[in-house]
Parts: sequence; C-alpha cells; structure tokens
Amino acid sequence: MFDVEERQRVRGQLLTAAKEDPGIAAAAVTGSEALNAADQWSDIDLAFSVRDRLDDALRRWTTRLYQDFAAVHHWDLTSGPAIYRVFLLPGWLEVDLAFTAEAEFRPRGPAWRTVFGDAQKPAYGQLPDREHLAGLAWHHALHAHTCIERQRWWQAEYWISALRDQIIALACLRLGRPTAYAKGAHLLPLELTKPLEATLVRSLDEAELRRALNAAALSMSAELDRTDPLLAARLNPMLTALTTTP
Repeated sequence: MFDVEERQRVRGQLLTAAKEDPGIAAAAVTGSEALNAADQWSDIDLAFSVRDRLDDALRRWTTRLYQDFAAVHHWDLTSGPAIYRVFLLPGWLEVDLAFTAEAEFRPRGPAWRTVFGDAQKPAYGQLPDREHLAGLAWHHALHAHTCIERQRWWQAEYWISALRDQIIALACLRLGRPTAYAKGAHLLPLELTKPLEATLVRSLDEAELRRALNAAALSMSAELDRTDPLLAARLNPMLTALTTTP
C-alpha cells in the first residue's frame, strides 16, 4: 500500500504539472485533504479548470498519468458539469481528477481549497430529497420480497443491502449528516445503527433472507416514524404485510 509521503509527493507533482499546463486555468484540492481531515488511507482529489476542450484535457492528462505515474486503470464518473477521471496507481493509490470548463469551475461543497487560479462563486449542491429516499426504500423492500419469492437468492441479498443503504441515508438526512455512500453512518447514534446489524444477510438460505428482510423492514418503519409520521402511517402496514407473506 502507498504511504502518506508518497501520496503527498504525487499530489505535489500533479499540481506542479497542472500549473505548467497552459490548458489548465486553475486547480483546487478537494476531498478530505481540503478539510484537513485526511488520514493514511485517503486518496488524492483534485479539481482542474479547463481552458480548452474537456476531451483534449482528459486525453492529455490520461497519457500523463500512465506515462509518468504508471497508472494501472482508469474510469469516468460524470457529476454536474464535471468529469471525474478516476485513476488507480501502483500501491493502491487512487487519484480522482475532476475536469470542469473554466466558466463552471467552482466549489460545490465545503471540501475545497483553491491552489492557483480563480474559481467562480460557490454553488453547493442541494440535499437529497427525503421523498426520493423513502421511495427508493419501499421500492427495494418490494423487490427484495419479489426476488425471494422467485428464489433469486443473490438478487434478494442485493436488494436487502440496498434497502439498508436508504435507511441509513434517511437517518443521516434527518440528523444533518452526509448522506452519500454511507459517509455519515459512523456519526449516527448507536441506537439507530445497532438494529441495522440484524439486516446483514448471513447466508443465501431462504429463511435467512426472509429474516434479514423483516429486520430491514422494521428498521425502515422505525425511521419513517421519526422522519415522516404521516407517510409511516400509510407505508408501515404495507411493510408488515409484505414481510409476513409466506
């Protein structure tokens, strides 16, 4: 595995290269490093303001990462106006480079520190919609049940785990914690997370899948009671019926 000194060295080399690249107008450190919260396992997160075409910058920097940093693989994630090209370097060092047109280069959250150049005024993203998270939750509960009835054990496990993710997201949203990728899960009180341990699927036996789904439905009902009592009054009887269906 990489160490902190290597990560700092690679970050410094990338920022130096960005400053020397005439196609890059500005750069920022993002992620945990921007919040002074990085630890020994943190990756490298940088954002680049691109003067020229995004495709040209992506092609140029991809060549650089493979030639100069021995990248092993990369893939893309689009978020708003930015294209994140995610690289894997030797030693399991992840490098996330966000490429954004100059006119759209701006902080979209608190994890941002401009290193050089100028950024537009911040435009923080909106919190996820509670109704959407609740909708995903009941959707996943229904599909978990359906997959058990169809004897699709692996798919049932997938939907039970996905249901648990939405319960965590709803709790995080209610308590003002990060909702994406369970980033706020460790900040939730134990009385919320302890019951979720029962939702972990321990085998693909039908009885075990039904047990885990029932535990997830109970946790979902409890969170709906806290989050939206009116919706809970409508959904909870249906969740009970769903999980008691033989």
